[in-house]
Amino acid sequence: MRSVGTVLALVVLATVVATFARRWRIPAPSLLVVAGLAVALLPGTPTIQISPQVIGLVVLPPLLYASAEELSWRELRAVWKPVGVLAVGLVLASAAAVGAVASLVTPLSWRMALVLGAILASTDPVAVTALGRRLALPPKVQMLVQAESLFNDATSLVLYRVAVSVAVASAAANWGAAGGEFLLLAGGGTLIGALVAAVVVVIRRRTEDPVLETVISLVTPYAGYVLAEAAHTSGVTSVVVAGVVLGGRGDRLTNARIRLQLHAVYGTVVFLLESVVFSLIGLALPAQVRALSDGDRAWPLYALAVAGTLIAVRLLWLAPLSAVVQRKGGIQRPNWRVPVVLTWAGTRGVVPLAAALSIPVTAKDGSALTERPLVLVLTTSVVVVTLVVQGFSLASVVRRSGIALEPDHTEREEAAARCRLADAGIRRLEELSELEAVPDVVLDRLRRGLNARLDDARDRLTDNTVESADLVYRQLRRDLIAVEAAELRRLYDEHTISDTTRRRLQRSLDLEEARLADA
Repeated sequence: MRSVGTVLALVVLATVVATFARRWRIPAPSLLVVAGLAVALLPGTPTIQISPQVIGLVVLPPLLYASAEELSWRELRAVWKPVGVLAVGLVLASAAAVGAVASLVTPLSWRMALVLGAILASTDPVAVTALGRRLALPPKVQMLVQAESLFNDATSLVLYRVAVSVAVASAAANWGAAGGEFLLLAGGGTLIGALVAAVVVVIRRRTEDPVLETVISLVTPYAGYVLAEAAHTSGVTSVVVAGVVLGGRGDRLTNARIRLQLHAVYGTVVFLLESVVFSLIGLALPAQVRALSDGDRAWPLYALAVAGTLIAVRLLWLAPLSAVVQRKGGIQRPNWRVPVVLTWAGTRGVVPLAAALSIPVTAKDGSALTERPLVLVLTTSVVVVTLVVQGFSLASVVRRSGIALEPDHTEREEAAARCRLADAGIRRLEELSELEAVPDVVLDRLRRGLNARLDDARDRLTDNTVESADLVYRQLRRDLIAVEAAELRRLYDEHTISDTTRRRLQRSLDLEEARLADA
């Protein structure tokens, strides 16, 4: 019961903090980590023990799946080469650099320093996606950051397994076997993820039940993860591939009503899981620090050295890569702003923490791994530093770089698309009018609605500040919906209608109000 109460308290804390983060327009993960630290330092706060199995099996799959669904397959194909370079080359370089620095400046042996480097080598997809949601980055830059964080898992996981085998069994690193394991993890995870997506497509095409659709969507990431892990491949890669494949076909598998419901359910799940897991990161650090020996009290300096190494290596790797990509794109003078933004967006988060927690407590010979607590503290500290320092300043860096899309750009693109959609609808109405297949009164009603949308979109494109007829219509319709909702409540209170009728009519009003908000 105590653990259940702790979880409920975390949910309440995380929800409150995330609500204020949205109101203050600051990244929720960063504020949640700070809040978790503050709560952990209060007297009487219970010690929080995080299980790697809980993070890996319960938290990660839906968060990874939601992040992968946001990827555009078309835009992913445009950046797959630099993503491959970052997912393999940068991970190897980061692991080597952190391992070298940690072995020099910390009490860690070179074996455990290599473990620390492997753990922190890859960026975290959950943190990157959560921090980048509110940033108006160009599509290719946003895609590069997200895709890198999603596809570098196989490399870091192979490095981690090799490093742990060296530290635990004192065995020599077998890089030939590591290459084969990388192919097994990445290739097997990709194959299983694609198969899971294919099965889900077949099932979802044969059902239109909103409840079943919701259950299938919630189960899909867990199925991909569990099947891949059971086959000793990468569960993360499997979930990511399934999410990318299904995310690009979502509009073809369901109708509008189900899509609205799925969006609401998944939004709630992601919000709760992200809120709790980022709070746990802050809550866990003080207890981990208390477990350190007296010789490890300089851990803050060690953590800053490791975090600085990660940032420096990332910048040194991205600068020439960005220059090559820009030159191939016809830009003679490379822009330094892009690599700076990409560097600052490379945060660590949940995945490294789960990896650090899964380090064995004892070696093969039964002796205790006395350096494990320091590795755990340094991992959590670096995650906290990147989430807080980079998280709070990322929006400012993007804004100062000048590469962020202006709000007017997005609005004009949307308005132009609305014009094309309305034109297509009007052309179809003209075809129906010529066929005389629909009553004129229906055609006139539809034509008026499309013309109002077209006028509103053209007003936005021409920067017309006068309120369009469509805008006035939406405002008045919202007022009428409020009046209708009040009348619906009155009819129910007077026992004129049943609760079933009230719920159906209220949902109809809610859907119309949602459409007006999205228009």
